[in-house]
Amino acid sequence: MLRLQHVSKLFNPGTADEKIALVGANLDMKAGDFVTVIGSNGAGKSTLMNLISGVYRPDTGDIHIDGQPVNTVSEHRRSRWVGRVFQDPMAGTAPRMTIEENLAMASLRGQHRGLMFAVNRKKRQLFQSELEHLGIGLEHRMNAKVGLLSGGERQALSLLMATFTNPQILLLDEHTAALDPSRAELITRLTERIVREKKLTTLMVTHNMEQAIRLGNRLIMMDKGKIILDVKENRKQDLSVAGLLGEFERISGHTLADDRMVLG
Repeated sequence: MLRLQHVSKLFNPGTADEKIALVGANLDMKAGDFVTVIGSNGAGKSTLMNLISGVYRPDTGDIHIDGQPVNTVSEHRRSRWVGRVFQDPMAGTAPRMTIEENLAMASLRGQHRGLMFAVNRKKRQLFQSELEHLGIGLEHRMNAKVGLLSGGERQALSLLMATFTNPQILLLDEHTAALDPSRAELITRLTERIVREKKLTTLMVTHNMEQAIRLGNRLIMMDKGKIILDVKENRKQDLSVAGLLGEFERISGHTLADDRMVLG
């Protein structure tokens, strides 16, 4: 479903600010895989997400989605295959538009949308049904401006919008990190359910090591632009935070120092 072959990315080449963001990354994900990604700041996690979604193009290597090469496909065109939820609850939605208008926009992802998002009765009923499935009452607030929603409500809507058209790849970019613990747990439960029910191929970046171990069927760890550890399902179910830290230190040769990292 998703394949990265020897993908590298260098920023500001030939300057004092030159930074190697990704080095020879190889990643193969089968349909239905749910892979969590962990690593300290600067490890290359966001660059990996941005390359897959089309924000950046790789300097070297190839990216394939469902067998199709996408290196030169724009972010807009790639959105028909890729759904993404960001860390910031303010991202991924249009705050001045209503919930209904945002869902209408999401339902046309990857298509020519024009200037208006016409919503007929059948589509409105579909939106209400999907919102009701979230279980937080947004189906009763279809005409509310999204900018008036709480962070948790907005992130739940972002998750629904990103998965509305059943994308071939779902990217979750630390999508619970900006929320308080109770809201983060709500979004985590919604994520698990939606991914399971829609059988979505998912790549999720997180700073929460316990969450990275608990969710999904596979875990990868990154350091200094490289994928240094790939834990498959048969090993992942027996993994602990202490064991994961030990593996990191053994492979990288240094301790994991990141104030944002949550151990459990």
